[in-house]
Amino acid sequence: MERIAGDIGGTKSWLAWVAIPSHGAQQLRFEKIYVSADFASAEALLRQFMADAQTACQADELILALPGPLHAQRVRLTNLDWTLDATEWQTALGIARVRFINDFQAAAAGVATLTDADVIALNAQAAAPGGVRAITGAGTGLGLAFMLADAQGRYQSFATEGGHIDFAPANALQARLLEHLRANQGHVSWERVASGSALKDLYRFCCAELGHSPAGEVVDGAALAVRAESGDAAAETALDLFIDLYGAWVGNVALMYQPFGGLYIAGGVATHMLARMQSPRFMAAATDKGRMRGVVERTPIFLITCKRLGVQGAMVQSQIDSPAAFKYQ
Repeated sequence: MERIAGDIGGTKSWLAWVAIPSHGAQQLRFEKIYVSADFASAEALLRQFMADAQTACQADELILALPGPLHAQRVRLTNLDWTLDATEWQTALGIARVRFINDFQAAAAGVATLTDADVIALNAQAAAPGGVRAITGAGTGLGLAFMLADAQGRYQSFATEGGHIDFAPANALQARLLEHLRANQGHVSWERVASGSALKDLYRFCCAELGHSPAGEVVDGAALAVRAESGDAAAETALDLFIDLYGAWVGNVALMYQPFGGLYIAGGVATHMLARMQSPRFMAAATDKGRMRGVVERTPIFLITCKRLGVQGAMVQSQIDSPAAFKYQ
């Protein structure tokens, strides 16, 4: 069998082509990362990947992890103007089996592939065998999924759109941020304050708070870090605010799911802020939950550093869906 697995993101898309023999381990034929914005559609991206693979083999199966709510194997992506329909793709691409899953459902499945070298313990508590697991993460957007184990120890992952629930400020500064964003965007979700796409708005807000003139260009996360290192007080304040908000969100996830089997943080934003994510400030925000502080303190919290999590998860999910179930470790 020939399988294409992919993790489609608002910023980048990671695709892999693997050969799956009837016996033995799968073999990676080709793998490549693309800038999503370089393509007018997801189909154009897939066709480019298939051409770049330069293989005479015909793909039998395609599984894509996608950022957005799926309905009947059709989805409009949250942070890209792309609409995908699995049935249409089967005909257009000539692939017998096409399946779409939520990107954080794939990330949840990918937890099974991680080694000790792929995670950093932010709250070093023992994980409960068979306990609920949850995974969240800031990339271009903010994703969330959870995992439940069956009697045989196999975990099934469940997608959510939790990143789009209403943002709730924890102090006066965050209350002013809420009003600032509401005036410009209407509904303010957690994704609006705790994601890669939110960083530019946090910076502009902090410039206003400090009475500084914001930069004329859009300041993304990488530029924000450079500005902070060069002494830009508003950039430093924005990064501190982001860590407070991200920590608060992770603490909320701990309360919602009580994931004593492990709460995993994924997404590219955290891996670019390793020192800040490991600082006392992050866990202080996460545990600032009043009477429920102890629930967060008992939750094992891990930061995932593996960059291939999404595509690995898509591969695993495809195995789970096959007749031979995949057992999580």
